[in-house]
Amino acid sequence: MLRTDDARFAHLPDWPFAPHYLEGLSALGGARMHFVDLAGDEAAARRLAAGAPRVALCLHGNPSWSYVYRKMAPVFAGAGLRVVVPDLIGFGRSDKPENEDAHSFAFHRDTLLAFIEALDLRHILLVVQDWGGLLGLTLPMAMPERFTHLLAMNTALPTGESFGAGFAAWQAYSNQNPDLAIGRMLRRGRPDMSATEADAYDAPFPDVRYKAAVRVFPNLVPQTAQAPGAAIAREAETFWGERWQGASFLAVGARDPVLGPPAMARLQQQIRGATAPMLVAEGGHFVQEWGAPIARAALQSFGMDP
Repeated sequence: MLRTDDARFAHLPDWPFAPHYLEGLSALGGARMHFVDLAGDEAAARRLAAGAPRVALCLHGNPSWSYVYRKMAPVFAGAGLRVVVPDLIGFGRSDKPENEDAHSFAFHRDTLLAFIEALDLRHILLVVQDWGGLLGLTLPMAMPERFTHLLAMNTALPTGESFGAGFAAWQAYSNQNPDLAIGRMLRRGRPDMSATEADAYDAPFPDVRYKAAVRVFPNLVPQTAQAPGAAIAREAETFWGERWQGASFLAVGARDPVLGPPAMARLQQQIRGATAPMLVAEGGHFVQEWGAPIARAALQSFGMDP
């Protein structure tokens, strides 16, 4: 189990948030899990209507970490929401198993369920992108009383179907680059990203030993009906289509070749009551880099303008 030195997270741009840690839970497999816990504006919180979300639970994907929500978290907090942003095990400031076999769809789903229960999060606005959605969209059916709203971006329910040529190309690229240059990759999707912001995406990974999760996640995506995670996702599809009672808002970065407009149109069809996604024309896969307008639009849709 590897732990990134805290010094690598000092002075990250637009990231003033203190670290919090959860450990000692059996579901974590001996790892320490990091999360951001940002209090919402008190005056705005008092104005929230009954039934409105009280917590924005923001789940990142691969190979990013909680830093990807730096532009959205302040918007949610300004609307009065508590903002909780965990790092999946293997990412960010969370501990990182060096063995790739430590990672599985079930392990990461179980850690998120245990995390929600340990913090006793309720009245949740679930905010997901990429693997944050592949895993996160399977959570509410297990504890529907805790979730009231959904904001989904560039993600999918992995029910066991092929993710297409774009994903196959990404999977091949990842497998050919075991020491993936993460910051450089994200900067290609957002050329005006500063060098220090790109460096922040590399901060959790001092060397290739720390990147086991980054390497294995593309190969964990369920693409056949029998693949681990596919059956759970099919159950979740039934939940979202038949039992979901909350409000939903979708957004999509149009320049994403993997989980772009076609994938999000499919997700819209799967979620009861969902409307057409907000299109971010210049946005790529990591659409949170254009996240402040998305967060504001979602809050407006939910009737929660700060």
